[in-house]
Amino acid sequence: MSDTVSKHYEIKDGKLVRKRPFCNRCGKGYFMADHGDRYTCGNCGFTVFKKKEE
Repeated sequence: MSDTVSKHYEIKDGKLVRKRPFCNRCGKGYFMADHGDRYTCGNCGFTVFKKKEE
């Protein structure tokens, strides 16, 4: 498996699962960066804040 592919996907229970979401604006193929408290798209700058777990 390529290094780039292994950054974005992992195998769980025999299925390929995305580690991070796709951008809601740009669509499939544009992964959002994980910044701890939020996800941000490097292409368009769209940001989604994570919900705090109590």
